[in-house]
Amino acid sequence: MMVTFRTVDRPPVDARGGAAAKRFKRVLLHAGLVMLCVGMLYPLLWMARGSLVPEDQIFSSETFLPSELVFANYPDGWAANPPGFGRFLINSAVVSVGAVIGNLVACTMAAYSFARVEFPLKRLWFAVMLATVMIPVHATLVPQYTIFTAVGWVDTYLPLIVPKFLATDAFFIFLLVQFMRSIPRELDEAAEIDGCGHLQRFVRVLLPLMGPALATTAVFTFIWTYEDFMGPLIYLADVNQYTVPLGLRMFMNSMGESSYGELFAMTTLSLLPVFVIFMIFQRRLIEGIATTGLKG
Repeated sequence: MMVTFRTVDRPPVDARGGAAAKRFKRVLLHAGLVMLCVGMLYPLLWMARGSLVPEDQIFSSETFLPSELVFANYPDGWAANPPGFGRFLINSAVVSVGAVIGNLVACTMAAYSFARVEFPLKRLWFAVMLATVMIPVHATLVPQYTIFTAVGWVDTYLPLIVPKFLATDAFFIFLLVQFMRSIPRELDEAAEIDGCGHLQRFVRVLLPLMGPALATTAVFTFIWTYEDFMGPLIYLADVNQYTVPLGLRMFMNSMGESSYGELFAMTTLSLLPVFVIFMIFQRRLIEGIATTGLKG
């Protein structure tokens, strides 16, 4: 009887040690990311906790977990400041949606002009447009307020929405220009051969391919407008027209004292629209940011 022996190939000791070292580094990396994530989310978690505990325990409690939950801060905060926090949410939605529509319409048209249309001094005007990003917003407050006062727009939403239809956000124009440059010009040439003019090429060829860049523009415009405090503070005087930031400011009186439980409850509630918008467009947003730097 013949006995045969079969050898089993085993990875060398160095290879096994290297694999273990890689796994250890990966574990350390994930642990560090988890700790970083917890550190970033802790203020939000603490605020949400503060909205669910009695006001005298918000700052005095020694433990993070509340000893008792109080949900009264939400209905009390909702109705605390007439006309109610629901009105502030509606006002912010109106202003934010108007600003999003304005930026999508105006900035895409301006970006198409810089990316696809040839005109005299095109590079110079593009540089001038980018230079406006460096102008501090405080330098334009007084001239803008003077203009809007002269035309009777103060105490309305028009100063917060109409400028968006004039392509005043150079950042989004630049973002859309860079994205358009990544789209092959052969598509435009094929459409031109078929008899399409600039408007048809813009609407039928480029816009359907610009989903990620348009989503990025819409999300950032919505968030920045929704969170804007300075603009509504300057132009809105009627409480019925207040947006969410001004509504939250009403929880603090002239002496600097605040109803922190109600304030934290409404602040937590006001974050929900931003969170929902971000989660819906997260994939498009990442694609838009990742492909903006490409140049065709």
